[in-house]
Amino acid sequence: MRKNTTDMTEGPLLKGLIAYTVPIILTGVLQLLFNAADLVVVGRFCGSISVAAVGACGAVINLLVNLFIGLSVGAGVTVAHGIGANKDEDVRRTVHTAVPLALICGVLLTVVGIAGARKILSLMGTPDNVIGLSATYMRIYFLGITASMLYNFGGAILRAAGDTKSPLYFLTAAGIVNVLLNLIFVIVLKMDVAGVALATALSQLLSAGLVVRELMRREDACRLKLREMKIYWRQLWKIVRIGFPAGIQGSLFSISNVIIQSSVNSFGSIVMSGNAAAQNIEGFVYISMNSVSQTALNYAGQNHGAGKFDRIKKIMLGCLSLAFGAGVSLGGLAVLFARPLLSIYITDSDEAIKYGVTRLIFICLPYFLCGIMDVATGMLRGIGSSIAPMFITVAGVCGFRILWIYTVFRMPKYHTLEILYSSYMISWSATFLIEFAVFWLMLRHMSRNQVARIT
Repeated sequence: MRKNTTDMTEGPLLKGLIAYTVPIILTGVLQLLFNAADLVVVGRFCGSISVAAVGACGAVINLLVNLFIGLSVGAGVTVAHGIGANKDEDVRRTVHTAVPLALICGVLLTVVGIAGARKILSLMGTPDNVIGLSATYMRIYFLGITASMLYNFGGAILRAAGDTKSPLYFLTAAGIVNVLLNLIFVIVLKMDVAGVALATALSQLLSAGLVVRELMRREDACRLKLREMKIYWRQLWKIVRIGFPAGIQGSLFSISNVIIQSSVNSFGSIVMSGNAAAQNIEGFVYISMNSVSQTALNYAGQNHGAGKFDRIKKIMLGCLSLAFGAGVSLGGLAVLFARPLLSIYITDSDEAIKYGVTRLIFICLPYFLCGIMDVATGMLRGIGSSIAPMFITVAGVCGFRILWIYTVFRMPKYHTLEILYSSYMISWSATFLIEFAVFWLMLRHMSRNQVARIT
């Protein structure tokens, strides 16, 4: 096996899955700490209105960014397939296509995010006492989005090669810088939400530089040489074929969340504040489960390239078990300690904390359903199918939630936060069951085709 590259097609499976997943979880936690640090600092030194302003941006940012993050998923799967099949030249061309693609995506997002910030927030029904601060946060945040794209594409490449530790180290450094800059910009310079946005943008620049440096220092087919960067059309097509549906799925997923955020906004800034703090807490539960789906994606990718379909079945079952365990344990802890956790973010409104507790109960307790759904999605993408999970998720999650909001939630009798949040659990359950069935059907078909070619 090439130096610096982990072979996911051999060895003990459960031990390998856990060892691979833990650094991804820690990396994701650090990414969340970027936004958590923003909320904690503004909550303690600027007030609940500033917390609401930062929280209102989350769904919008995800809506704009997820399409391009999907392409980074495509790059990672393409690299994993090449490594599993021992096709070094395919891997090399994918790496040198992915990096300039990340730069292009970043520039496009910067233009759209800065130019459209206030208009998009206005369409979401963001209250007048929040929208000015939210627009400021968004515009500054998107100044650093190109660096974020570089980090995500580079991190996807490293994880496909089996290196989950380097992205963790890089985000550790960036996270420390982010917290320090938050304190300086907000407490010392009194910059409010502009300060936390600027701190995030600068820390993203650091993490991107470290990822690019690591790619340039590798000794395998994933090594990046700046002079060789160009768009290889065959590799670009595979990245787009796998990544674009993933991006569309993520963006449409975000549209449903934007609509939900708009519904939350209709209850006022106090509810928005509690909702934003609760979302940040539940994000730590989500990232632990979603990290397992990234493990599923890359393990399935390498084993698909190697044609080891029996091992892929074991990967699916192992990852489902890990996601279920993480969701049940961490979701339960989040609800158990809801009030103390929320009080870290919100110090001036007990009512906002009460609304945050409501969200955590309805989202975190059944959160394991979201985790196993994401694993099924990751497995489908890992075996090269991105269209199927896109359509299933768009219908099962996005479509259902939008339908729920414009039918059940609109009835005066059911126009409550509890009814709004109930849409999550129902959509996760239905989507997982369909994706699980489709995965086994597709894997069986691939296995039969492999047997037919051999005989």
